[in-house]
Amino acid sequence: MNIFFEKYNTPHDAFPFDKVRLEDYEPAMRRGMELENEEIARIADNPEPPTFENTIEAMEQAGELLGQVTEIFFNLVSAETNDEMEELAEKMSPVLSDHANDIMFNAKLAERVREVKMTVDSLALKDNKLTIEQKELLRDTYLGFVRSGAYLPKQKQQRLKAIGNEMSKLDLQFSQNKLKEINDFVLHITDEADLDGLPESAIDAARIAAKEKKMKGWVITLHSPSMSPFMTYSSRRELRKQVWMAYNTICTHDNKRNNKAIVKRIVDLCREEAQIMGYKNYADYVLEERMAKNKENVYQLLRQLIEAYKPTALKELEAIRAMARELEGDDFELMPWDTGYYSNKLQEKLYNINSEMLRPYLELSKVKEGVFGLATRLYGITFKQNKDIPVYHPDVDVFEVYDRDGSFLALLYCDFYPREGKKSGAWMTTFKGQYVDKEGVNHRPHVSLVMNFTKPTDTKPALLTLGEVETFLHEFGHSLHEMFSNCQYEELSGTNVYWDFVELPSQFMENFAIEKEFLSTFAVHYQTGEPLPDKLIQRIVDSRNFCVAMGCLRQVSFGLLDMAYYTLEDELSGDIELFEKTAWKDAVITPSIPGTCMSVQFSHIMAGGYAAGYYSYKWAEVLDADAFAVFKQHGLFDQQTADSFRENILSRGATEHPMTLYKRFRGQEPSIDALLERNGIKR
Repeated sequence: MNIFFEKYNTPHDAFPFDKVRLEDYEPAMRRGMELENEEIARIADNPEPPTFENTIEAMEQAGELLGQVTEIFFNLVSAETNDEMEELAEKMSPVLSDHANDIMFNAKLAERVREVKMTVDSLALKDNKLTIEQKELLRDTYLGFVRSGAYLPKQKQQRLKAIGNEMSKLDLQFSQNKLKEINDFVLHITDEADLDGLPESAIDAARIAAKEKKMKGWVITLHSPSMSPFMTYSSRRELRKQVWMAYNTICTHDNKRNNKAIVKRIVDLCREEAQIMGYKNYADYVLEERMAKNKENVYQLLRQLIEAYKPTALKELEAIRAMARELEGDDFELMPWDTGYYSNKLQEKLYNINSEMLRPYLELSKVKEGVFGLATRLYGITFKQNKDIPVYHPDVDVFEVYDRDGSFLALLYCDFYPREGKKSGAWMTTFKGQYVDKEGVNHRPHVSLVMNFTKPTDTKPALLTLGEVETFLHEFGHSLHEMFSNCQYEELSGTNVYWDFVELPSQFMENFAIEKEFLSTFAVHYQTGEPLPDKLIQRIVDSRNFCVAMGCLRQVSFGLLDMAYYTLEDELSGDIELFEKTAWKDAVITPSIPGTCMSVQFSHIMAGGYAAGYYSYKWAEVLDADAFAVFKQHGLFDQQTADSFRENILSRGATEHPMTLYKRFRGQEPSIDALLERNGIKR
C-alpha cells in the first residue's frame, strides 16, 4: 500500500504522517508526473477552440497528486530529514525539474494559452465575463509561459532546461552542505569556569546538548538557541571568537562542503537564464514582476535607508565600543565576536534590561496562548488542539482553527524545537493550500509553523526571549495570510503573492510584541504566576530602538550583496570574499575579518527564492510600519481596522495587484516616514 494512493480517513483529510514510508515517495512522484502529463495532453490536444475554462482553468487544476506528494516530501526535507531523504531529493529534483520544463515548453499548450490571452485582450473594451481573479490567473499563466521561455526558439529552450536541472541540484547541494556544517560543529566545554556569564537557561540547554551527544560537560552548537545566548552572555572572549569564526566560516573550508564554487555557478546560471530571456541581468528579469518594478527603485530604497540610519548606527557602535573600554580598558579593540556581549552590557546599563530578565515571563505555552488570543481578539478566530491528527515528529502539535461564525478555517501544525533533522531558522509552509473546487467546495488550508526555539530542560519549561516571541509572531503572520485565504484558485491563494509583498503580514504582527495590551494577556512568571511588571514592560518599550540602526544596516548590507550578485551582466570572476566585502561596504561599519564569508551560507538568495529579492524585507517593513500606524491611530484592536486588514490584505492572495490591495486598506500609497518615526530616526 502506498499512502498517497489511498483515502486518508483522517480528520479534515490531514496527511497521515504516521503511515508514510520512505519508499512511498518516488513511486507517488512518478505516478503524479504520469497523471499530470495525461491531463496536459488532453488540454493541449483538445480539438475545441481554446477558452479560459478548457485551457487556463484546466491547467490550474492539473497535477493534484504530484503537488501533494512534493509538498509533503520537500517540507519534510526541511523539517525532518535524514540521509535517505536527502539522497532521494537529490535524485528526484532534476527529474521534477525536467517534468515542469516539459509542460512549459509544450508548444501546443503554450499556443493555446497565448490564444486565450489574445482573445481576452481583444474583448477588453467589450463585455468580458471573466472575474478579476480569473483575469489575474490568465495573466499569471500567460506570463509564466513567457518568462519560462515557452515562445523562444528550441535551442534556447533546451539551454533553459539544462539550467533549471543544474540549478535544482545546486540549490539542494548548497543547503545540504550548510546543514551538515552546522550540525558538525561542537564546542565541548568541560571546565565549569568556561560557563562564566551564561544564564542558567543556557547552561541547562548546553548540558542537555552534551547528554544528547553522549558527551560529558556542556556543548554549544551553531544552532541559534545555543549560539545566540552564548555570544550574548559568555565572558570567555576566546570561546566567543571560536564560535563566531566557526559560524562565519561555514562552507568556506577546503573540503567537499565548500560552497564558493556553487555560489559562482548559481549566480552565473541566473544571469545566463535572464540573458536568454532578453534581459541584461537577473535582477531586471526578477523585478519586472515585483512591487519594486526595477533595480533603480530597489537601490533608491537601500540608499535612503543608509542615509537615514548610518549616522545613528555609527553612534550606536561607538557607544558599544565605549562600554567595552569602560569595562576592559582604553586599549581594548572591539571585534565582531564582542559586539553582542558588550551591546548587552550597554543595554543593561541604559535600560536595566536584557533578554534573560524576560524569559521567566515568556513560557512557550503561555506565549502560544497569547499569540492565538491576539488572533481571536483581532479576527474572532479560535484554536482547538486535536491529538488525533497524525504528525511527523512527537514535538509537533496540531490545532483546528475556527472562524468567528464557528466554521472550520484551517489546520495549524506547530513545530517549535531544534533537532538534527531540521534546518536552522524559522518558516511557515503549507501541506495543503486553499482553493474552491468545481462543485463550489472551499478547501481549507493545512498550515505549518516551523521554528527553532529554546527547548525545555529537566527543570524548566521552554522559556523564550522577546526575540523568539517576535519570530513566533512573524511566522504566525504568514500563517494568517494562508488561513484567511479566500480565493478561487490555489495558484493565487494565500502567500502566493509578489515576493516584496509577502512579508507584510508577517512583519506587521511583530509590532504587537512590545505592546502592553498584548503582553498583559499572557506574560506571567512561570513559577509564581506574577504578571510581567509594568516597569519592565516600560523598559521594553524604552529599549525598543536599542541598536535599531545597526540592525537596519545589517539588513541593507544583505540587500546590497544580493543586488550586486544579480545585477552582474558578465561572468562572476575573482574572489567571492572580496566581491562580498566590496558589495556591501557602504552599509558595513564593523571590522572585516579575513576568511569569513556570508555568501556561502546565504540560503535566502542562493537556495531560498530570494535572489534579487532580499530587499523585500525592508520594503515590507516600510509597508508594515505604515499599516500598523492605522491600528495605532484607531486602536490596536479596533474591529473595523482589523476587518479591513483581513479583507483587503490577508484574504485576497494574489487576486489583484498588491498596491491596489494595500491602497484599498490604507487609502494611500505607503511612505518611509512611519518606519523612520517608529525607529526614532525621525520625530
